[in-house]
Amino acid sequence: MILVYTGNGKGKTSACLGQVVRALGGGLRVALVQFMKEPGCAGEHRLLAEMLGEDFLAGGCGFFRDEAERPRHRKAAEAALAWARGRVDGRDMLILDEALYALRAGLLSREEVESLLDLARERACHVILSGRDAPAWLVESADLVTSMEEIRHPWQKGLPAVAGVDF
Repeated sequence: MILVYTGNGKGKTSACLGQVVRALGGGLRVALVQFMKEPGCAGEHRLLAEMLGEDFLAGGCGFFRDEAERPRHRKAAEAALAWARGRVDGRDMLILDEALYALRAGLLSREEVESLLDLARERACHVILSGRDAPAWLVESADLVTSMEEIRHPWQKGLPAVAGVDF
């Protein structure tokens, strides 16, 4: 199956992490790659490294805000995608956290993502993609799409992100 967690609300990565726990508890072999997050920048990294070992990669360069940084971010996205492709065989579930951000920014192409999804379908590997702005073609081809809706968020009151809650 292809599952997508999208929308402007919080909880997309949390949903992915919940899937990791559920899948491991069910005896599935899981790999997870984060496309935009740098190693060590988020609270989940230590536990994911312990739970998944070499099947976890924080492969990003952080926020992509400057076009001058595009080559570096593109290279990181390509490497993360290649890592994910190399995990399809021998895994039951592949999680591409924040892949939709990389796709929207043009760091990944539709063709690259579709190629990975086709390979995963051929090999009976479930794939989960997360991030804002899921493109229509992905929504149409996915088996499950959940959109997280933001109703209220602390940043609207000027409150900073909180370690262990927001990252």
